[in-house]
Amino acid sequence: MGIIQVDLFLTLDGVYQGPGGPDEDRAGGFELGGWQGAYFDDATGEMIGAGIDRLDALLLGRRTYDIFAGYWPAHGNDDPIAVKFNAVPKFVVSRTLTDPSWAGTTVLRDVAAEVPALRDRFDAVHVIGSGELVTALLREELVDRLNLLVYPLVLGSGKRIFGSAAAPAAFTLVAPPRAFPKGAVSLVYERAGAPVTGVDVAQAGQ
Repeated sequence: MGIIQVDLFLTLDGVYQGPGGPDEDRAGGFELGGWQGAYFDDATGEMIGAGIDRLDALLLGRRTYDIFAGYWPAHGNDDPIAVKFNAVPKFVVSRTLTDPSWAGTTVLRDVAAEVPALRDRFDAVHVIGSGELVTALLREELVDRLNLLVYPLVLGSGKRIFGSAAAPAAFTLVAPPRAFPKGAVSLVYERAGAPVTGVDVAQAGQ
């Protein structure tokens, strides 16, 4: 059985909106897009590229899908990431999309009913961005791994992950944290059931 892995670029205050460019996602009047570039270095690029190279299917929310579908098909011959994204099967969760423009796309309507079958078809299904979809996947216990790249800045506005709609969950760190030259930190977690609460910290370890 394969796994569903969520890949997220995050600020310290949990913002995931518009990391790649100033006009990537201006929803809600967001004007701080393009915050990832100042912290990009060869080491982070190699890690991100290696992760993309290992995926064999993409699962995206509608907004992220529209961003990707408007960009990657036009860069298919000169960018290895584009070659990969254009080649693999793509799944987009949407209630309204009927005729996807990106070749190789299948539209899913119901997260709980349709997403679990992807684990049986693919070894590594990657969710990139897609914050609302990530929340839904967490609620249905369909996230097997979180691959977080946390950047050393606070934006104070923008779409945040793990908001009030997220379901309680515990995760286990499954790889040593990795720091990069410009301050980003990679954290990899796997699902570990329900969180343990109600413990008085003064009695912990006794």
